[in-house]
Amino acid sequence: MTDRPTGQGGPPQHDNAAPEDILPNDPGSIAHGLGVPPETFHPDEENQENATISERFVYFLGTLGALVRKQVWFLLVILGTMWGVLRESVRPNSWRRTVRYEFQLTLSDVAGRGLLSTLVMGSLTGVGVVSQAIYWLGFAGMAKMTGSVLVSVIVRELAPILVGILMLGRSGMLSLAEVGMLATGGQIRSMQAEGLDPFLLLVLPRTLAFTVAGFTLGIMFSIASLTTGYIISRASGALSNSLFSFFYDVVTAMTPADYLLIPLKFVVVGFLVGLGCCVSGLTASNEDSLGTLLPRGFSRGILIVMTVSVLFSLKV
Repeated sequence: MTDRPTGQGGPPQHDNAAPEDILPNDPGSIAHGLGVPPETFHPDEENQENATISERFVYFLGTLGALVRKQVWFLLVILGTMWGVLRESVRPNSWRRTVRYEFQLTLSDVAGRGLLSTLVMGSLTGVGVVSQAIYWLGFAGMAKMTGSVLVSVIVRELAPILVGILMLGRSGMLSLAEVGMLATGGQIRSMQAEGLDPFLLLVLPRTLAFTVAGFTLGIMFSIASLTTGYIISRASGALSNSLFSFFYDVVTAMTPADYLLIPLKFVVVGFLVGLGCCVSGLTASNEDSLGTLLPRGFSRGILIVMTVSVLFSLKV
């Protein structure tokens, strides 16, 4: 270290510049630990030429394991976070004033402001699907199967998918953008430095709010679609019975398992949509932006909704 005078009476300048080899050249290694998936396994590649068979086998296993971890990384994060939400949700100490306020705010946005969109989508489904199903079943002389077909097609299969996509596009992307910008902007690290837990403040209340909203919007969607389909069918002459008799036929067509699986499907779809959006935003790296976060989060959300629907269909 040398002192160089800058002028008469000026303070000396110190050559305190950090060596260039302190920071890694790969920006991805800096972002590792902020949520980015693990990179490919790279041991000492210079000694691979003189490696024994056992060392080459270990290298192959390391490369294969890193590849598998990179592909299922988000699934593993979702499973771990899912257990964390379920565990913390039953602890009274987790529900402090800020957490309760975030839960109420998110629930008001997802369920309250999304109710009109859900009713409109349910009405369109009733016009385009329910009324057509009633008409063609009556035309084919299978009017007695109307209740069971509507339960199987509309309430059990179509309603959870459409409600999940609606929550994902309307509120899920908003939560993803908010949490993602906090992560990329450094506010998440600031919260951790102040002793605040981002998981309790952001992930827990938003996920549970999406869970409650998923059940609420799913039931409202089913009622709106069936009611609209009945009105259209009654106006066209395809039905002659009353609205009460129509809903009675639908309810009696449900099996005892449907009373458990249909509400559970709505709850699970809302839970995983909210959790997936929050985790996608919380695990954003410094190189991410809205242009990369939103498409990735939307594709993950669609995959989650379709996976839940398929798994429940297999159970049924």
